[in-house]
Amino acid sequence: MSNLMKPLGTLLARLARNKSGVAMIEFAYSAPVLALLLIGGVELSNFAITHMRVSQVAVSLADNASRAKQSVVSGVPRIREADVNEVFSAAQLQGGTLDFQAHGRLILSSLETNASGGQWIHWQRCFGDGDYDSSYGVQGDGATGTSLTGIGPTNRRVSAESGTAIMFVEVVYDYQPLLFSDFMQSAQIRKTAAMYVRDNRDLSGIYNPSPSVTANVCT
Repeated sequence: MSNLMKPLGTLLARLARNKSGVAMIEFAYSAPVLALLLIGGVELSNFAITHMRVSQVAVSLADNASRAKQSVVSGVPRIREADVNEVFSAAQLQGGTLDFQAHGRLILSSLETNASGGQWIHWQRCFGDGDYDSSYGVQGDGATGTSLTGIGPTNRRVSAESGTAIMFVEVVYDYQPLLFSDFMQSAQIRKTAAMYVRDNRDLSGIYNPSPSVTANVCT
């Protein structure tokens, strides 16, 4: 029996002195943590890029809406429902894979002055299936009086000058995670942008001449 135990003891002693597997064991312990950090970095980068893309869409939408108009012979150019729909379509195309139709809400408001000199959300149009309302008011707010002094974030509130209008845009997007969908289901990105209307524009309202188009009213 002792002759059989001697080789076994020698083998166990050799195994005790052998450290060639230490690195593999350490890697096995650290691999999940490294993988989590790598995946988290990718998700964080995508989240930051999405913030930038949503912001760019907001600025482009405000800029395009400020330029949209139909020239009228011997009259002031006017904006039509078709023009509003086109700027929404352009924003959807610019968003690409973000797909604002399915995952967000674009809100376009025309901020003007009322007869009393106060601020007035004359009209408002929306695009996208997201169930979100404007954070700063709805169509008709401020039609009379001077209680509405402007709209927008507190530190960046805008107000229109008499005789012109500001195209104010709110974009709300439900972030679509790449990998952490269980942990980021409620991640929401909100951006705003505003542009003064370029040149002259008939501010009496949005026209919908024949053949009419479906207006993207906010409901």
